[in-house]
Amino acid sequence: MANKSSIAKIFPQLEKGQLDQLVKYSELLNEWNAKINLISRKDIQNVVVNHIVPSLAISTVGNFTKGEEILDIGTGGGLPGIPLAIVCRETSFTLMDSVGKKIMAVNDMVKKLNLQNVKTVNIRAEDFFDKFDKIVGRAVTNLTDFLKYSKKLLKPKGKIFYLKGGDYINDLRLLQVWNSYNVAEITGIRELEDKVILEIF
Repeated sequence: MANKSSIAKIFPQLEKGQLDQLVKYSELLNEWNAKINLISRKDIQNVVVNHIVPSLAISTVGNFTKGEEILDIGTGGGLPGIPLAIVCRETSFTLMDSVGKKIMAVNDMVKKLNLQNVKTVNIRAEDFFDKFDKIVGRAVTNLTDFLKYSKKLLKPKGKIFYLKGGDYINDLRLLQVWNSYNVAEITGIRELEDKVILEIF
């Protein structure tokens, strides 16, 4: 399970209250994961390295600011949306998933964490029509589908931040149709050496 020191070592800028919330979130995620499948059962003992740290890494690239509205598509167990909402308190997050029982679990965790900057929607991305400043995701589906859903949900000049592990060369070919993109390598975090954040706009 998560402990404050392991997270603080990687993200020393976080406040004690944020670290406490992240630890509580990992505990709630474990409790819910025993009831419904939110993340791989074999991953739950490595929730910090495999889930919380990658989610927080998006905040180092995304530059989420006060008043912005962020959409997390395919949030599952609240990833990356809940960790991001904990560390970006003045930014509004909408966590979307098409599976009702996952949103039920996320709603419970959001309530117990007292996150005032989070709301949830139980809907498929293709049936949703609100607009957002930024969209985040973690390989919830293939990139082609993710971009198709995301494009219509972005405000003008909006950006997408997509966390990707492993080989991403083929993904770059898909991005040729977009105006611009950037591959942000996650430097200084040993646990994320095999991952990048695709910034698409």
